[in-house]
Amino acid sequence: MLKRLRIKFIAINMVLVSAVLVIMFSLVYFSTRQNLEQESVMTLQSIAAEPFQLKRPGEQSDRVRLPYFVLQLTRSGTAIPVSGNYDLSDLDFVQSLLNAAEASGESIGELEEYGFRFCYSRGPWGDMVVFADMSSERSTLNGLLRTCVIAGGISFGVFLLISMRLARWAVRPVEDAWNQQRQFVSDASHELKTPLTVILTNAEMLKAAEDDPTARARAADSILTMSRQMRGLVESLLELARADNGSARAVMKGLELSDLVSEWILPWEAMFFEKDLLLETDVQESVRVHGSEDHLRQVLEILLDNALKYAEAPGTVSVSLRRQGHHAVLSVTTPGTPLSKEDCVNIFKRFYRVDQARKMDHSYGLGLAIADQILQEHGGRIYAEGGEHCNRFLVELPLLP
Repeated sequence: MLKRLRIKFIAINMVLVSAVLVIMFSLVYFSTRQNLEQESVMTLQSIAAEPFQLKRPGEQSDRVRLPYFVLQLTRSGTAIPVSGNYDLSDLDFVQSLLNAAEASGESIGELEEYGFRFCYSRGPWGDMVVFADMSSERSTLNGLLRTCVIAGGISFGVFLLISMRLARWAVRPVEDAWNQQRQFVSDASHELKTPLTVILTNAEMLKAAEDDPTARARAADSILTMSRQMRGLVESLLELARADNGSARAVMKGLELSDLVSEWILPWEAMFFEKDLLLETDVQESVRVHGSEDHLRQVLEILLDNALKYAEAPGTVSVSLRRQGHHAVLSVTTPGTPLSKEDCVNIFKRFYRVDQARKMDHSYGLGLAIADQILQEHGGRIYAEGGEHCNRFLVELPLLP
């Protein structure tokens, strides 16, 4: 599909480029041809008006110098050469030119088969007809045509190479989205497969153990646990889908983030205490941001939930909020094995887990991806840093003036 998309992109570009090149070079060619014809006709008319005009030595002339000759027509129909810079020794050829001009019935015209342009004129000396050679004009046009063809071919090749590179660049976001979608479907299917298998197995056991109340209760508890786990996964998937579609965007308003963070942290202190962890806070006052209270609380809850799951006890989890330049910086520092640089990037991808052994602890690897989506909607960002025996997650949000 992506290959066809690239080919289609290149084909559309080259059709447009070809049309532009054809129009541009056609305009150049036909405008040059028209100008040459107009200059030639004006020269013929000027010569026909003053066939006996002599140019003085050193005098400059605007007249285009063409091989021409002037014939004066007598009453008997014969032609007498009167001026010109053309060899008129072949009288039969001259007479054939005159006959062809008379047969055309035009006062100004072209004799394509002979390569001449003619112009009739009536003056005090009688009827005159001027013939001008068109070989120089044709040579100029042929040279221009060759130049246009060569330049067009080179331009086409250059634009083809550029279009091929542009196609790769333009299709790359589509390719990334396609790969992410495939990976997302694969990971979601894998995550749903395990609890579904457990539910089906326990349902069969529940049906088979009709006379064993203990086995039936154990199977029912397992089904209930797996169902809750699946519900949590589906809710997380829906949250991501809403964030991707923009439907999760809430009404933004000015928030006193300092007070809100202090309020949101309070319910978590007891849970950290039960895990033999100490929760410390360092919140700078009067830190104001523009955002959604519900979604920013969700970001903090995701970070605290990760800290509760992965912090090494005993230890201290530190939460701080401070102003840094034009941003509010919220950080959550947890004790534990430092993340590698690769993990600090990949941990925000969907379904990514640093510790693959924790797949059944109700952690689906979606929380940080959801937080990343929320912060993108708020014009902020989230990133991770691995320190000495600790990991730090930082959230940056634009400050309100």
